[in-house]
Amino acid sequence: MATITKKKVLNQKQFGGTPYGNKTTLEFNLTTNAVGAFTDSDVATGIASGDKVRLGVLPAGFRPDDSQVLVSDAFSASVTANLGFEYVDGVDSAAVPQNASYFGAALALSATGRLRNATTNAPITLPKDAYLILTTGGAANAVVGVADIFIEGVLNGAP
Repeated sequence: MATITKKKVLNQKQFGGTPYGNKTTLEFNLTTNAVGAFTDSDVATGIASGDKVRLGVLPAGFRPDDSQVLVSDAFSASVTANLGFEYVDGVDSAAVPQNASYFGAALALSATGRLRNATTNAPITLPKDAYLILTTGGAANAVVGVADIFIEGVLNGAP
């Protein structure tokens, strides 16, 4: 089982600190090439079942409220994924434990569609920076696929 990391994970677009509020949507993308590899990552081989893909960083103090995955180009047949988070420093938090399926479990990436968050997790605020992770299952990916992930929440600032 491999860990695949998006290049330049700390350079994603984020809220600009204007006086209009702190509700925001963080956008992440997973695009694979003809062999099923994440095109914007540190790995050139296809994503295998059980691989963990780090899509970017959710900042400390962020309170995620909702998520959706928009699959506009389907991945290989039977490919599913869990969507969650793990801390960048690798150390879990007792107050807000890491959760590999916080935003969804067994999401079908093998068909186009919009997948809304259907979990019943209690609201949390991240105490430190966390990777948004997508852990694959079902089958390996060997085709071009495109999924855009939108995480809605409130930027409260680092605790």
